[in-house]
Amino acid sequence: MILVCYGTRPEYIKVKPLIKKMTGVVPFEILRVSQHNDMVDGEYDHLIKISDGRNRLDSIVSSVMNSFDFEEEWVSHVLVQGDTATAYAVALSAFHHKIPVIHLEAGMRTYDIENPYPEEFYRQSISKIATIHLAPTAFEAGFLSQDHVVGDVHVVGNTVLDNLKGIPISYDNVVLVTLHRRENLKLIPEYFEKISELASNNPDLQFVLPIHPNPEIRKHRDLLKDVLVIEPLPYDDMISAISKCRFIISDSGGIQEEASFFKKKIIVCRKKTERLASVGKSSILCKEPNDLKEIFNQIKENYIVEEECPYGDGTSSEKIVEILKCVI
Repeated sequence: MILVCYGTRPEYIKVKPLIKKMTGVVPFEILRVSQHNDMVDGEYDHLIKISDGRNRLDSIVSSVMNSFDFEEEWVSHVLVQGDTATAYAVALSAFHHKIPVIHLEAGMRTYDIENPYPEEFYRQSISKIATIHLAPTAFEAGFLSQDHVVGDVHVVGNTVLDNLKGIPISYDNVVLVTLHRRENLKLIPEYFEKISELASNNPDLQFVLPIHPNPEIRKHRDLLKDVLVIEPLPYDDMISAISKCRFIISDSGGIQEEASFFKKKIIVCRKKTERLASVGKSSILCKEPNDLKEIFNQIKENYIVEEECPYGDGTSSEKIVEILKCVI
């Protein structure tokens, strides 16, 4: 039996299509960790609640490691997704219990453990533990080979695209904006000011920003002038917004993949990105707030992506199930 784990909204979004394909084919149970307790309403068989503590990351890791009571006698493999504190803690606990780890979305790298922090450390650590590595593209498979990981590496695409098949694409007069990353918190005021300036100077475009729940971001919302600030969108509504917008300004990782699938350009407000397969195609890196205006002007009239999406065709879960059938 495979124990499929998630703790955050992005993790659940990416394991959900895989769970659907595994049902009735590969035996599994679901472990949910309450890292995003107020943002996820997914199914589960087992729940680990996060205890309160002075440091949220410490609390997540310690809660998982103190509560993980699964044994190799009845769990053949543990499957974790991505690079969250949940994924890291569950993978480390499985390692301590001598349960093999399957890593979904394996091999993403910046090789800078401070950027993004703490995700780069988590994903590199999981790669040291995992024995089956499910890489989205050949880029990530190459990094895993370079890192001399143990076990099997499979290029399977990204499961997030399995949620998107059949959704129509349009290019409305909306610029969709999302900013939330920990490493950008000190830059949020400057980014908000630059985005407000762009909105004021481009009245033909509607700038829409679903604001993140983090109070450190919300306290700067008054800086957003001529921008429609809304509450966070449910996943289906967010996907609809991505599929219909003109282009995107964001520091999100997952939206880079979704934008590529919908042939939308995205200005990535980060110093580095681990999603290298789309850089120079759908993704344009914006390393500083002062660079935003120039990049915006470059893509304002050149916003349609011609290249095929490098993250797959929406059949990743089917490929993964065929792999899992051979390991249990």
